[in-house]
Amino acid sequence: MRKNSIKNIRINSEVQKELSNIIRTEVKDPRIHPMTTVVAVEVAPDLKSCKAYISVLGSEEEARETLAGLKSGEGYIRRALASSVNLRNTPEITFILDQSIEYGVHMSRLIDDVMGDREEETEE
Repeated sequence: MRKNSIKNIRINSEVQKELSNIIRTEVKDPRIHPMTTVVAVEVAPDLKSCKAYISVLGSEEEARETLAGLKSGEGYIRRALASSVNLRNTPEITFILDQSIEYGVHMSRLIDDVMGDREEETEE
């Protein structure tokens, strides 16, 4: 199975949906921030491993705590995923902090600042 096959894309989206649901409703770790989002999931073609990209709306400290909470609950999350998604193998989950949303907001602010300065120069 190729990495970008239709089957792999469907598996990625299904695992992402179920992981998001499990983290939101079933995991009770107080370290996990309530505004945690599963941005993307990449399941290996052999279904042995999985990278889950996590975004946390909060401070860097809250993001680190959330990542630590998810890593400690990895076994429970994997069992819950196995019971909700029917795959030949349940992948080993690796949680990765995704900061692309925060980077995009930062770049947007920088662009707005530059455009605001440019408008002030034209008015003078």
